[in-house]
Amino acid sequence: MTTFVLVHGAWHGPWAWDRVVPLLRAAGTHTITVNLTTPADRGLHDDAETVITTVDTMQDNDIVLVGHSYAGLVVREAADARPDAVRHVVLVDGWAGKDGASLVSLAPDAFARTVRAAADSRGQIPAPAPEAFGITDPEAAAWLAPRLLPQPLRTFTEPTRLTGAVDRIPGTAICCRPRTYPFDEFGAAVGYETLALDGPHDVMLTHPEPLVPLLLGC
Repeated sequence: MTTFVLVHGAWHGPWAWDRVVPLLRAAGTHTITVNLTTPADRGLHDDAETVITTVDTMQDNDIVLVGHSYAGLVVREAADARPDAVRHVVLVDGWAGKDGASLVSLAPDAFARTVRAAADSRGQIPAPAPEAFGITDPEAAAWLAPRLLPQPLRTFTEPTRLTGAVDRIPGTAICCRPRTYPFDEFGAAVGYETLALDGPHDVMLTHPEPLVPLLLGC
């Protein structure tokens, strides 16, 4: 049985997958969501270690790691550490790069300046409004806004550590349209098949039904 390990992006929590999980389980898969919300001063390597620990709890070599947005970097580092356990890596509008890449090194300079300037004295970046994730429906935005959490700046600045093992694992980059950042280019640059999906950046919240078949096809 395939196990999907779903990893949420920045400012979100495992609840981001709540509309996807039932659909994956109904299709006969085992599905786990990972929580990257603690500790408050964590970095990217800490988040990757959380995913690695989750993988280590499973006696399974049919694991599909799915990372949304920032978590694209996280799941690639985790997969690199456990290449014999992970069968496939999926990025959902996800950031990705080679060894040493960080989110701020991949992002436009204006984005990097904005998040650095927004960080408070504890290194926490306040969550942006739901509209930043493509959520414009008033009811959906009202649901999302109170759930968003501050994000540690270190998760964006810490460079990934990759040995190259992740490059031997097949990958898919699911890229939302209209495009916000060049997620299709990031995926192609690391050798992944790119698939387009109409929907906003938080597509797992707004369009779980068309997203799930793409995940199941991996």
